[in-house]
Amino acid sequence: MGPVLAGVLQLVALIAALALVYVPLGSYMARVYSSDRHLRVERWIYKGIGADPNTEMRWPAYLRGVLAFSAVGVLFLYLLQRLQGVLPGSLGFSSVDPAQSFNTAVSFVTNTNWQSYYGEQTMGHVVQTAGLAVQNFVSAAVGIAVAVALVRGFARSRTGELGNFWADLVRGTVRILVPLAVVAALVLVACGAIQNFSGIHEVGQFMGGHQQWNGGAVASQEAIKELGTNGGGYFNANSAHPFENPTPFTNLFEIFLLLVIPFALTRTFGVMVGSIRQGYAILATMATIWVGFVALMMWTEFAHHGAALQAAGGAMEGKEQRFGVGASSIFAVSTTLTSTGAVDSFHSSFTGLGGGITILGMQLGEIAPGGTGSGLYGMLIMAIIAVFIAGLMVGRTPEYLGKKIGTREMKLAACYILITPALVLTFAAASMALPTPPHSMLNSGAHGFSEVLYAFTSAANNNGSAFAGLNANTDWFNTMTGLAMLFGRFLPMVFVLALAGSLAEQQPVPVTAGTLRTEKPLFTGLLVGAILIITGLTYFPALALGPLAEGLAS
Repeated sequence: MGPVLAGVLQLVALIAALALVYVPLGSYMARVYSSDRHLRVERWIYKGIGADPNTEMRWPAYLRGVLAFSAVGVLFLYLLQRLQGVLPGSLGFSSVDPAQSFNTAVSFVTNTNWQSYYGEQTMGHVVQTAGLAVQNFVSAAVGIAVAVALVRGFARSRTGELGNFWADLVRGTVRILVPLAVVAALVLVACGAIQNFSGIHEVGQFMGGHQQWNGGAVASQEAIKELGTNGGGYFNANSAHPFENPTPFTNLFEIFLLLVIPFALTRTFGVMVGSIRQGYAILATMATIWVGFVALMMWTEFAHHGAALQAAGGAMEGKEQRFGVGASSIFAVSTTLTSTGAVDSFHSSFTGLGGGITILGMQLGEIAPGGTGSGLYGMLIMAIIAVFIAGLMVGRTPEYLGKKIGTREMKLAACYILITPALVLTFAAASMALPTPPHSMLNSGAHGFSEVLYAFTSAANNNGSAFAGLNANTDWFNTMTGLAMLFGRFLPMVFVLALAGSLAEQQPVPVTAGTLRTEKPLFTGLLVGAILIITGLTYFPALALGPLAEGLAS
């Protein structure tokens, strides 16, 4: 079997697996967030944190809950790292430096999981399990909660109430993420991923020195790393490391995990707004972009020139022989079109155009299918932009799901789509203009600029992957990427929740002959076009200086 055919068959198997669980998982999540019943363990949690899960919240109160919970998470994780040297299970590692502690705390709380450190040489068992792994669960649950609040904004009328943040947070963690992660971890352990709390072992000599490995609760963290679209690995090599990702089957399984909840949330959306076909329209938009990007990536990585690349069957530099070009291409596209950031190959070693595809996937806003929750609410914002464009074409006030998209809604949607590009381009420009930050670049020229552009694109979009050629463990990059992650996570949430509150207060308008049918393929095409054009107009100059210049020169 040729490598191209193997890659295509893996893609087909992945699509079949996602289709198999789409309806049951999506419908189950809709029931979770629509239920009035509280499990016993959930009632214990509410009592412990002093929350009343039955109290409805308007959008400012919901936002305060999101910000307060996240602020406590940042503080706790920062202190845990600063105290690591005196904690049990530290494996002899010292406390983490202040700048890196800040960056890592912000990274995991914002669901970014950017890592400017070597996991196996920096973090002990307590920080990994009680700190990083816990944030993998709750940061993902926060994203889903905000998405559900926006869906309620469309579904409800003549009320500003969006549900209860604490109930949404706890239910998402207890009823969705924990059960799925347990099953996923068992599968990974059965397939060879490690799961223990062993210390550091010397396994032999390597190039005249001693080679050492430490164990850890790797499989359990790997499961929620992918399932919650987090991305932070136990080891520096991330999902290219055999302890995290042992076989081609686990590689495909991990891709399935990072895609399954974002895709299934479109079904949840359709059920909660009372129109399954609306959910299918959003799904079709996400799937069209994802499949298109995978096909384009495979083409760029298989379209090799030269005897060495032809003998290898593709551009194999930076890729695991266990997985090959096809599986690595699927993983790279999936991890950058979601907010996962996990890698099973090194994106800096992709072809010039291939690296550009990974950057563009993040610059789309990671909405195809996007992160857990963030992908859905990002796509719904783009749907509002698309119906506004359609309304301008026909001279009619735009409507979406029975809600008028007026001046207030468009201002909030416009702020949402502008904030992330502003962060990316401003921080990247500052890093290139100042004298010190460019010293962190391993390469010069177009590829060096791509390293910096990738870093801030990844941080501001809460992805977490890197081009692997940039030394980001400096005061400048630790601080600036930390700020990009904070602003890139929570400022868009402000606009999403304000928009949800505005929509929930409206009275639905009746469908007429002039209403744009947003469940039809025509709208799907319009939405895909709007996403690509808006992103292209925003980022094309920066892409032309980096990956496009490199790709055209090679």
